[in-house]
Amino acid sequence: MLSKVISASTLGVQAYPVEVEADIQQQLPAFITVGLPDGAVRESKERVTAAIKNSDFLFPSKKVTINLAPADIKKEGSAFDLPIAVGILSATGQVLRERCDDFVMLGELSLDGTLRRISGVLPMALHFQKNNGIKGIIVPEENAREAAMAGTLPVFPVKSLKQTIHFLEDESTIQPHEIDIDEVFAAARHYPIDFSDVKGQESAKRALEISAAGGHNIIMIGPPGSGKTMLARRMPTILPDMTIEEALETTKIHSVAGRMDEDEAIVATRPYRSPHHTISYAGLIGGGTIPKPGEVSLAHHGVLFLDELPEFKKDVLENLRQPMEDNQVTISRAATTLTFPAGFMLLAAMNPCPCGYHGDPNHECKCTAGEIQRYMSRISGPLLDRIDIHITVPSVKFQELAAETQGEDSLSVRERVNKARGKQIERFADEKKIFCNAHMESRDIRKYCKIDDKSQSLLGVAIKKQGLSARAYDRILKVSRTIADLEASQTIEMTHIAEAIHYRSLDRRLWM
Repeated sequence: MLSKVISASTLGVQAYPVEVEADIQQQLPAFITVGLPDGAVRESKERVTAAIKNSDFLFPSKKVTINLAPADIKKEGSAFDLPIAVGILSATGQVLRERCDDFVMLGELSLDGTLRRISGVLPMALHFQKNNGIKGIIVPEENAREAAMAGTLPVFPVKSLKQTIHFLEDESTIQPHEIDIDEVFAAARHYPIDFSDVKGQESAKRALEISAAGGHNIIMIGPPGSGKTMLARRMPTILPDMTIEEALETTKIHSVAGRMDEDEAIVATRPYRSPHHTISYAGLIGGGTIPKPGEVSLAHHGVLFLDELPEFKKDVLENLRQPMEDNQVTISRAATTLTFPAGFMLLAAMNPCPCGYHGDPNHECKCTAGEIQRYMSRISGPLLDRIDIHITVPSVKFQELAAETQGEDSLSVRERVNKARGKQIERFADEKKIFCNAHMESRDIRKYCKIDDKSQSLLGVAIKKQGLSARAYDRILKVSRTIADLEASQTIEMTHIAEAIHYRSLDRRLWM
């Protein structure tokens, strides 16, 4: 007997349908899975066999062949457990075969027949539409809220294999999981921390606001304990509000990577990723036999914070250059080539020297000039040129720490950032792949960042004295455009240029 059950899998962050075919032959008992299964899929025979028996169904003492079509794509994960079990029960006549064609089935089985949550449910649910003859999607109960966020098919949450079979026999036993997408999205848009928690550091806060308004990469340089990490953690709270489209795209990546919390239906706040400096190339960029998203993709539409930047391996840092320019990362393997989104904003922090106290009036620096030079040279010029804003974060004075007054809260800053981004969206309405000032190329800079002769002269002097590169010239103009947007100015004034130059001076003063 032969049966077919519809399931799905993911390749990168995109989903594709998989037909799970079960064939039962009157031969010596065997359980064979074909269709390029990985280790987790091959091991499903043990889980499925035990789950069927422990759910009071009969497992056939015959040859069982499972085919996962299309057969030329590598299958991985445990989401095929449920469709394989249902396919076997359908092929043996324990459930009507025609009922299996109406639903997409996903789920990992325990040995006792209960269902466990799986990864990648959202992109799978988004793939199927209502007009393709499918009545709904059956998922583990823990995945129901995430699947319902797709808004494509009715989602039926099940707890076990036995409950799934009862549902196929009588659909009235389970009601579809209903969810108000807008309400869930609004409720999840909450940050537990706020910008007002930071004492002092007004210049650093100003630089972070400019960075958020224009999507600019930024590096903070200062001694230990000056508040660099504290500022970085609050950076997402002042970024523009996420749209539902951005949230769904970000959630797809986190879902595929298995980073969704059990009670989390959607990633509604800007991601904040802070990998340790011992991270590998695959961990940062992505990789694996079947490539999985790395930290640069998990930070998509959010912030990638690299603390102690010079401590990262130099070859790992150099691999950031391509995704920083293209907002995506391509990973090639013998079996496949996948492209992951990587539209992150880089936020880096570092000490000014190995001991951390160079230039700090409160502590004596014991580093030699050669040690400082070697420490700084760990960051290459090409990578540094791709960071738009460099800001010094000095130690906080006692008077500022002891002050009872709070600084400006995140909401007030975010409102200004939203207004500035609104101007940029309007400006770039006819441009493709440009959503903020940081995305402008040289052609766009010449078009949208025109300055007068006085500003041009000031910029020329700064470029000549500080020895900045051509890329740094473009960065200054882009940051100037953002400063003008924050001040609701249609033109770039000389004061905007002067402030933008200030944010480029640190690299040459410290790295020379």
